[in-house]
Amino acid sequence: GLPNMYQGLLVTQLLLLYCGFCRRPGEPPLDLGSIPWLGHALEFGKDAASFLTRMKKKHGDIFTVLVGGRYVTVLLDPHSYDTVVWESRSKLDFHAYAVFLMERIFDVQLPHYSPSDEKAKMKPTLLHGDLQALTDAMYSNLRTVLLGDTSEAARGWLEMGLLDFSYSCLLRAGYLTLYGVEALPRTRESQAQDRAHSADVFHTFRQLDLLLPKLARGSLSVGDKDHACRVKGRLWKLLSPARLATRAQRSSWLESYLQHLEETGTSEDMQARAMVLQLWATQGNMGPAAFWLLLFLLKNPEALAAVCGELEQLLSRAEQPISQMTTLPQKVLDSMPVLDSVLSESLRLTAAPFITREVVVDLALPMADGREFSLRRGDRLLLFPFLSPQKDPEIYTDPEVFKYNRFLSSDGSEKKDFYKDGKRLKNYSMPWGAGHNQCLGKAYAINSIKQFVFLVLVHFDLELINPDVEIPEFDLSRYGFGLMQPEHDVPVRYRIRP
Repeated sequence: GLPNMYQGLLVTQLLLLYCGFCRRPGEPPLDLGSIPWLGHALEFGKDAASFLTRMKKKHGDIFTVLVGGRYVTVLLDPHSYDTVVWESRSKLDFHAYAVFLMERIFDVQLPHYSPSDEKAKMKPTLLHGDLQALTDAMYSNLRTVLLGDTSEAARGWLEMGLLDFSYSCLLRAGYLTLYGVEALPRTRESQAQDRAHSADVFHTFRQLDLLLPKLARGSLSVGDKDHACRVKGRLWKLLSPARLATRAQRSSWLESYLQHLEETGTSEDMQARAMVLQLWATQGNMGPAAFWLLLFLLKNPEALAAVCGELEQLLSRAEQPISQMTTLPQKVLDSMPVLDSVLSESLRLTAAPFITREVVVDLALPMADGREFSLRRGDRLLLFPFLSPQKDPEIYTDPEVFKYNRFLSSDGSEKKDFYKDGKRLKNYSMPWGAGHNQCLGKAYAINSIKQFVFLVLVHFDLELINPDVEIPEFDLSRYGFGLMQPEHDVPVRYRIRP
């Protein structure tokens, strides 16, 4: 009867999809996988890096795979990335995927949403004088969170997971910096409130963060769905415009963003949701980045000694003792080449965002070596810099190994010349995205991570509880979102130096 007819139709559609998409002349190699419609979806979702590495071995550095009914062309030649990341939106659209994730993960639907307008509006609030204000506020908030609790209990050794420690410090200080503090002038009481309130924001946010990959893939269990709804509701309350209105020392970033939402006619409810989205966008990567950096230092005594030596030298030249420094001037932050190299190397090994584009019109994609491939309208284009350049053995010897001085020249300055196929690379590591996707807050994020590492190494004794602990594997579900997170945390102990 009817159901059978529908089944027949469905099978016909699947077969059409499967057979109708054959490789045409001039198109990249096509790999459909063995399951109709799904194609490679399961493997891709389980461990994208391993899957794409296998495909690269099989097909070279450009190929098309079927993933859940979508044809995704993957480009893994770093010499050819530039043409893609700067291509105009009329050919390669970089908004569609962002809008999809905003809706699916954060339930955000903005009226007349234009990421380009929003970026143009927000960019100045993260640069120049505004950047200086953010950096100074971040330093004082990091001190509040890290050093503010001077009770007896805080004087002895404390045990904690290193990710929990790094993530909570950076997210809480970042939240206070962007979204404002309890009251001015800051008193011991108001700072204690800042610590308690920001801890509440972090613990609630972290529950959502852990569900994020499943939310994005739509693979939540019923229980997880309920949990996600409760956590989101709580975050929307914590970050509602009414709550934020009472906060002091709000950043110009927040003022501009709220004004932008008002001007585009966004409701209060939707503004709260946008605020939660922005908390993730601005704070979701710094903590994990600092975790890997500190873990690599704790596992590499030579690297730790080099960074500490550099910081000691800076402190010996400083005009005032560290306890009196209310800010860490930009010129001091800019004279830490060893720490810069350590950060670059950490990010090379652990930053794994996808750079995606929707193909809007049939177009020819020129490769750096002169080849040209046809892309079809409606397909998705994916760049995965984590595999190449970042983990590419042709570019980096022993790409799996942490080498703290990999980005240092012999004269101690930053090393910028890396090669593949005998040609110097413009993009030799891309943790911050590129082109239209470049992270706007890059300078603020770098300053924040360096300030955090500085405060931890100067003020604390920090050690692994088990010095022989292995560096944990990645949580493989997080490929594509930015910084990778570990499969499990690493226990450390720390105390404020007397």
